[in-house]
Amino acid sequence: MSGTEHGLIFRLVERARRRSAWLYHFNAGACNGCDIELVTCLTPRYDVEQAGIKLEGSPRHADVLCVSGPVTRTTHEALETIYGQMPEPKVVVAIGSCPATCNVFAGSPFIDGPLDKIIPVDIYIPGCPPRPHAIIEGISQAIEKLALRKSKETAVGK
Repeated sequence: MSGTEHGLIFRLVERARRRSAWLYHFNAGACNGCDIELVTCLTPRYDVEQAGIKLEGSPRHADVLCVSGPVTRTTHEALETIYGQMPEPKVVVAIGSCPATCNVFAGSPFIDGPLDKIIPVDIYIPGCPPRPHAIIEGISQAIEKLALRKSKETAVGK
């Protein structure tokens, strides 16, 4: 493969990465309200897959980590492991009030959260649970941040 072909393929891959975000969803102990609203975004009514947003089953292939629920003692270590498995650059989105403030679970001895105490959070989507429109807006902000990080990473690599 010539250098020109390699450069073209590289640019195509970068464009595809900028336009398609793969999400990994992690429930850190939520009541499932946020989970249902996130999955609603994938239904034909909202159809975020047309925009290239895909729910991925493996953190090793994901760009965006979506976390719902307060971080419990039992999910704390798994969350750190998953965050560590994700390739750079990555973005973390806190869905709902629980990852941000622990909501009604604050002060419980079984809660290790809020989320930003454990891993860095880029985007907060408020609500209990947030509506699909808010989740889509938050994910678009995450994609913008991801594109900026990727362009900085590319600029540093040149």
